[in-house]
Amino acid sequence: MASFPDRAPQLRRRIGSFQATAMNMSQMVGIGPFITIPAMIVAFGGPQAVVGWIAGAILALADGLVWAELGAAMPGSGGTYVYLREAFKRRTGRLMPFLFVWSAVLFIPLIMSTGVIGFVQYLGYLIPGMDDLTGNVVGLALIAVITAVLWRRIESLGRLTVVLWVIMVATVLTVILACFTHFNAAQVFDFPAGAFDISSGGFWVAFVAGLTIGIYDYLGYNTAAYMGAEMKSPGRTIPRSVVFSVVGIMVIYLFTQIGVLGVVKWQEMLDTGSQAYTSVVSLLLERTWGPGAAAVVTVFILVTAFASLLVGLLAGSRVPYDAARDGVFFKAFAKLHPTKEFPIAGLITMGVGTMAGFLIGRFTDISALIQLLTAVMVLVQALGQIAAVVLLRRRRDMVRPYRMWLYPLPLIVAGAGWIAVYLYSDANAPGLHPIELSLGWVALGVVLFLVWAKREKTWPFGPLPVESNEVDAEIHLDEVRA
Repeated sequence: MASFPDRAPQLRRRIGSFQATAMNMSQMVGIGPFITIPAMIVAFGGPQAVVGWIAGAILALADGLVWAELGAAMPGSGGTYVYLREAFKRRTGRLMPFLFVWSAVLFIPLIMSTGVIGFVQYLGYLIPGMDDLTGNVVGLALIAVITAVLWRRIESLGRLTVVLWVIMVATVLTVILACFTHFNAAQVFDFPAGAFDISSGGFWVAFVAGLTIGIYDYLGYNTAAYMGAEMKSPGRTIPRSVVFSVVGIMVIYLFTQIGVLGVVKWQEMLDTGSQAYTSVVSLLLERTWGPGAAAVVTVFILVTAFASLLVGLLAGSRVPYDAARDGVFFKAFAKLHPTKEFPIAGLITMGVGTMAGFLIGRFTDISALIQLLTAVMVLVQALGQIAAVVLLRRRRDMVRPYRMWLYPLPLIVAGAGWIAVYLYSDANAPGLHPIELSLGWVALGVVLFLVWAKREKTWPFGPLPVESNEVDAEIHLDEVRA
């Protein structure tokens, strides 16, 4: 009787460098800059807001190099989960990877929900008079549609993300072109008194506020790392996708910000209830090329937002998978679809969580939601990964296809930036109390971990899990062969 190979569903390496970079850039742009340009102006109180985009790019590049080194060395599904598992397993057992997955179940849907809020805001330009109830229904329906689209095999999604990436690039370039056909340079340099007074405490408060908004807009440079188990030649693909996407998006953001300031006066954007605040790009197109062009580009912006949400939920659904497969998270998350080979529970959880975050954001403020998600993300993921690089560099048994440039300078820059963002978070979102909520969420995660560890008889109620991990052994073998 003929024998057949094992056909159990598994994640496969099917995504190349171009597709990985396209995924990163699609997730990074989304609708973020189209809704946060006015927020950046409000934070700085003038066109000096460009400083915020530059600061955000520096932090994104420094943190991106952390992701590049870790992702190239450990290209497993789940990204940070894999890095923290390997870095801390000889010290705190499975505590850190457990806490990361626990945190990701909150902050990834919050990130996605801001994109849905922006989608609804710009849809309001095409449907004047759309009330809050209709907007809420549209947002929830959008999340349901994206979840349904993701219910398929990864190779078809790889092709789809490239198509959506092309639409995203075309949209941004169209906006930039429209800006510079009716550009007024005087508006860009119309700085208020004391705009660059670095001796003023107000400048530094604005700087950190702008840094927070800026890094939020750059988030997504790590999307390919989350899907490391599905990358071809990950030792090269992941670092390239991170660096190329950060540099490319930095250029796009600077041109877009300067272009918008050259058409729409920054004073108009200070009114948070105005069209200049809620849908500034649509207003810009209306003033430059007319209402017809504004409507067309607004549709493209909505498609770009859809692309970002699609890629974000795609990558986010993979985060709990590796942890559950290793027995560090709920077993239901380890199950793949029998024929389409994607994590079922992860996708459903991220979809439902995004719906909840969307409703929270609709009843508060998108800036407050950004503060909340960054606070939750910083404690375990951002600072944990910086520590992971230092700890893992001491290991001699790990293949490192890529080492970050100028080590340890990127770690210092990233650490300082993330701490500043975290400490500032409560100042701009007092109603949500991001610092208190983030600390409470992590504390609850520690309690759940202790309950789980006692049941499993692992650290601190048993030996440290220092055994070799079969998945990591396979990853390292792949890199040696490459």
